Amino acid sequence: MQENANIPVSSSTSEVIVINRRSFMGALLGIGTAAMGALLAVPVLRYVLYPLYARATGSGWSEVGAVSDFATAQAPIRKTITFTQRDGWREVVSSQSVYVHREENGDLRVLSAICPHLGCSVSWQQGQDEFVCPCHGGRFKPNGTHVYGPPPRGMDELPSRVDNGKLQVHFEYFRSNVPNKERLS
Repeated sequence: MQENANIPVSSSTSEVIVINRRSFMGALLGIGTAAMGALLAVPVLRYVLYPLYARATGSGWSEVGAVSDFATAQAPIRKTITFTQRDGWREVVSSQSVYVHREENGDLRVLSAICPHLGCSVSWQQGQDEFVCPCHGGRFKPNGTHVYGPPPRGMDELPSRVDNGKLQVHFEYFRSNVPNKERLS
């Protein structure tokens, strides 16, 4: 039995590659080790890179209050809501202020208290009957429509619903200083 096999590489050259059992087994062992390393590396890389590819999950619906609390509201009412966001490995519990405004037809609108200009907190000025941003003087009507100042759009309306007599809101963040409402999370 012959242990070395001579295989010509091409017809024009006289080089010969010698493959014996020991070199074949070494190559097979190297390929197997590389394959096992790749198989073990895939889950580790997915775990390490998960936060980069995972999208933040929405905050869900937060309770603002009973609908009856807003029945006689003449001006927007400020409420603080708490919501949870999951982003990668972390879970963040946040609190944000919202304003509840009753339209002339009786419908409730929930407005974000974050100014669409640079993200300052907008406050209701009862004496002026408008929202005012203290950072750059932006002014908004009670329904959130832009009146004056640098903000490029009106206050952002948040999705809301009434469930079992309770007003609920789905809090979202929007991109600042752009004319159109672009949702971030």
